[in-house]
Amino acid sequence: MTPSRNDRNKRAFDLIISVPLFSLTLPIQLAGAIAIRIRLGSPVLFRQTRPGLDGGLFEIVKFRTMAPLDPAQGFVDDTSRMTPLGRWLRATRIDELPTLWNIIRGDMSLVGPRPLLPEYLELYSPQKARRHEVRPGVTGLAQVSGRNSLSWDEKLRLDIQYVYHHTLWGDLKIIGVTEVSVAKRDGISAAGDATMPLFLGDDNQETDNRKEIA
Repeated sequence: MTPSRNDRNKRAFDLIISVPLFSLTLPIQLAGAIAIRIRLGSPVLFRQTRPGLDGGLFEIVKFRTMAPLDPAQGFVDDTSRMTPLGRWLRATRIDELPTLWNIIRGDMSLVGPRPLLPEYLELYSPQKARRHEVRPGVTGLAQVSGRNSLSWDEKLRLDIQYVYHHTLWGDLKIIGVTEVSVAKRDGISAAGDATMPLFLGDDNQETDNRKEIA
């Protein structure tokens, strides 16, 4: 399929911002990597397969923020595995800086629906599956509207709203609001969770949270 003019402009916009931003933040990324290596050990990076544009799979790269699963030490879910350093990295969005490489590669966009887990693909209704009609984003409409404090239904509704109505001007406004929300550290966690409960489909929601998905 030939990309629309809007898609080409969005891709150019992503590269114009992400390439210099990746270079400028390399000292911060180095300091973050050293802190993680000292406090959490290896690996420094968190890698996970996520669905992107049209549901195609790619490997997202972020800084690791959690201790490994270890029932013997009580590390059994995201809440128990989250570390003080990891909580700070998430609050400041420093954990997302390596993800700029995903944008440069074309896996992601600066703004779009967050890339979730591949096993969610078969749980979406046809309408909610439309969130994959654009590249996933580092930030998005749902993130600036409450992030992990929103319910799944609210987040996915906002994702679809973005797909229908996104513009470059709208992306700029979302990026601006993201900076404000980072400063205020809003919506980092869902109520009672370190990140967000697993999505189990519209009719079968629970609060079990065993995988890092935020």
